[in-house]
Amino acid sequence: MRTFIALRRWTIAFSLAALLSITVSERLAAQDQPDQDDPPTRVARLSYLQGAVSFQPAGESDWVDAVLNRPMTTGDQLWTDRDSRAELGLGTTIIDLSSNTGVSLLNLDNDTIQVQLSSGVIEVRVRRMRRDDDIEIDTPNQAFTINEAGRYRIEASPDGSYTVVSVFDGEGASTGNGSTYTIYGGQRVTLEGTDQLNAQTEDIYGPDDFDNWAYNRYQRYENSMSARYVSDEMVGYADLDSSGDWQPAMGYGTVWFPHVAAGWAPYHEGHWAWVDPWGWTWVDDAPWGYAPFHYGRWVSVGGRWGWIPGPREVAPVYAPALVVFIGGGPAGFGGNVGWFPLGPREVYVPSYRVSRGYFSSINVSNTTVTTTNITNVYNTTIIRNETSITNVTYANRNVAGAVTAVPQRAFVSAQPVGRAAVAVNAREIASMPVATRAAVAPTANSVLGARANTANHVAAPPAAIASRAIVAKKTPPPPPVSFASREKAMAANPGQALPRKEVAAIRPANATPAARPQIKQAPPARPATAVVKPGAHPPGAPGNRPGAPAANQKAAPATQPAPSKSQAPPPLRPPTAQQNNRPVPPPARAEQPQETKPANRPEPPKAEQKPAPPRPEANRPTPPPQRNEPAARPAPPPKKEAPPQKKDEERKKEEKPPR
Repeated sequence: MRTFIALRRWTIAFSLAALLSITVSERLAAQDQPDQDDPPTRVARLSYLQGAVSFQPAGESDWVDAVLNRPMTTGDQLWTDRDSRAELGLGTTIIDLSSNTGVSLLNLDNDTIQVQLSSGVIEVRVRRMRRDDDIEIDTPNQAFTINEAGRYRIEASPDGSYTVVSVFDGEGASTGNGSTYTIYGGQRVTLEGTDQLNAQTEDIYGPDDFDNWAYNRYQRYENSMSARYVSDEMVGYADLDSSGDWQPAMGYGTVWFPHVAAGWAPYHEGHWAWVDPWGWTWVDDAPWGYAPFHYGRWVSVGGRWGWIPGPREVAPVYAPALVVFIGGGPAGFGGNVGWFPLGPREVYVPSYRVSRGYFSSINVSNTTVTTTNITNVYNTTIIRNETSITNVTYANRNVAGAVTAVPQRAFVSAQPVGRAAVAVNAREIASMPVATRAAVAPTANSVLGARANTANHVAAPPAAIASRAIVAKKTPPPPPVSFASREKAMAANPGQALPRKEVAAIRPANATPAARPQIKQAPPARPATAVVKPGAHPPGAPGNRPGAPAANQKAAPATQPAPSKSQAPPPLRPPTAQQNNRPVPPPARAEQPQETKPANRPEPPKAEQKPAPPRPEANRPTPPPQRNEPAARPAPPPKKEAPPQKKDEERKKEEKPPR
């Protein structure tokens, strides 16, 4: 009997211990797993503006002047007016916009880039694709999926009746109305119709001005010296080359020092904007002012500010601003809001809710820091939900000129910080508490940004284009919720963005992807074959890829492989040309056939044929030729074959296999 009782007690004790162990393990595992409240680890950067470019924040109805370096995410829209151009940088993917072009970011997260192209022309350059990457361009009559790294041009007609896809290098597939057409490198395919998708293929020849401009923009990444010291997934690194110098600094490795005036300090020339789901976001004025303010850390070396990127071999995680705020609370100090940049090895605490795994990633990818330090800060600030920090000594807090402060009114209205800054003395800085966020509620102007005063006074897409339905293969997330709908809920925690769960509760019940009139889900599709225009190579035929590698050979990525952890960075000198690892440049203009129409467009029909449709504006795609009476054109000019690209074993494992 005693033996039975002892055995039973032991069994109960063992069961309780096992249950407790499982509970603790589940809690720890839950902390390490990504949470649905975690924001994306990347955003798009508005990296180039020319002419009249307008911007519409997610969920808003107002269009304002676009601002360089504005981070863009799901739901944001751009319009480039006549004789205007723009560029979006997304790490290893670059999107260039031509004139009269309207795009919207339907979905942008860690693995997905889904772009709505309502009208106009874009070029997409993909330097490298991971296995899980999904890049999709949706137009009014089809959804184009990029299958591998390469260079692509997509044109959506002004009336939405057809799409032209040109694959300079790479491979993709257009889907619409139950049909899927695979498009190979060297092909230009016109996809016509909205009720039934028909396709006609021809060879690519003769770049236009937009092609040449986009190609030259991309060469900055191919030839970038900064690529030796940062991850090629970091947005904006190519702009550092001409605006600073990489130099070794004792105890910090290789540091980038910007070419700035005396007395300059980080996070001083720009403005603050409210960007969901992160909250208060820094938008710098300098053309190079993106990477150093959303990645890495700043340090003062001999009275000169230098930027230290995170580990080169680690994919960077975007942060809205790597700063610490001083003053704390809605009152700030004397009605002002102040901040200073984080230094090396200092832990960044997001002002938005994040999981344990995200908290670790955003710090490990942007500085050298120990796991123990990350855990201690996480438990103190996130688990206990404390915004004030009392047990950390920050290196930059006492550096002369490091602290910047502006009146709260200037802060929330996105006014230029350099003009609105107020003087703060060392005594005020030392006596004020340090906080993880600026506890100031945003306004509508905070969302519109520095050009809020231009609302409804800028060029915007015509109503017919803005309301046009598009075809999507991948289901995009629900439409964004307007700031006015979220403003009251955000008042409970000033300065903190609403978690996704709370935003979902605010969203109207009928605001689902299926309920959006501008999104038409593509039905299940079957492979189809495009009609081959006379004189063109058939789909998939060898020899129709200009500068492509030999048959059955996988193209190497455009950038050079990252060195191993034990390999020291190369010397500080201009990179040696590696022609085999660069895309073949477009042929010179002099080599193009002399034509009265722009290159790469069909010839007018012969006299006995039906008259050609009216010629559109020069900055819009040409209407497709008559389907039953294809127009003839001269054979494309001979092209110089480039040597095969070298294999890249380190990148090859990461590349996405062809579909």
